[in-house]
Amino acid sequence: MQNLNTLVVFARVAESRSFTTAAQRLGLTSSAVSKAVSRLETELGVRLLNRSTRLVTLTNDGASFYDRCREILASVEEAERALTLTKATPHGRLRVQMPVGFGRRVAVPALRQLAQRHPGLVVDAELSDRVADIAYEGFDAAIQIGQVSDERLVARTLCRLRFTALASPEYLAKHGEPQTPDDLDQHHCLAYVSPITGGYRPWEFAKDGQSFSKRVSGNLNVNHADSLVEAAIAGMGIVMISNFIAVNAITGGQLKPILTDYVAPGPKVYVVYPPTRVASLKLRAFIEALDQAVSGVDQAFDRRA
Repeated sequence: MQNLNTLVVFARVAESRSFTTAAQRLGLTSSAVSKAVSRLETELGVRLLNRSTRLVTLTNDGASFYDRCREILASVEEAERALTLTKATPHGRLRVQMPVGFGRRVAVPALRQLAQRHPGLVVDAELSDRVADIAYEGFDAAIQIGQVSDERLVARTLCRLRFTALASPEYLAKHGEPQTPDDLDQHHCLAYVSPITGGYRPWEFAKDGQSFSKRVSGNLNVNHADSLVEAAIAGMGIVMISNFIAVNAITGGQLKPILTDYVAPGPKVYVVYPPTRVASLKLRAFIEALDQAVSGVDQAFDRRA
């Protein structure tokens, strides 16, 4: 094998499943990328890719070789990072994807500060509630809530969500404060409508090691977390919402946590990224900024919960 550049070309094609996309990311022509992979196949004596007019896929040999390529390239990047870490600062373009609610409340404020600290860093952030194909779409990293199903990615735990029942002081003064989840049957509850199923998301509770759920609804149910918080602040009912969405309303005294003896552990939040990005300075800076942001949310929430 003449040099590591051929491995880089192959890895980018394997990740993006496209000669054209890989060429764009590498600053090469599609023809140059195709020829480089063909030469590699000839040198190794195996076919690495299945080619069609619509999609490029890995053969069994190609998948095995790609796994080793990722390890090799990650080791090379780590060695380069170790040599330059003391002088280098994050720079270049960082492409990230994240859920809307978490992005607006936690990640984007952290990214603003990150961009201010590192003028050479350009951040492109997509806020959407879809699960992106990180490698195929060329993202450096993404934030995912709940189980990560893509085994190709490194998944680092960022935090765990907590969903707490909340109501405005005015609502509680008028209707009383429920003491158990069963008391919610006598109250107005503002439910989250799933945009996928059209049903209401059940409220999860736990006490004495036992977990259980309860389905609730009221005369206003919305598929937008911020709108539910606004309705609860207006005194329209009780809402169950995640800590990062509610923290400002709680610390500001607009909403009060209730049923705090029944708070159930929520899903984990992960930062996910391809193994080839593990040594990236900009990725590490991104993760550090998120760690600081979620720590601030948890501390503020704990003071009021």
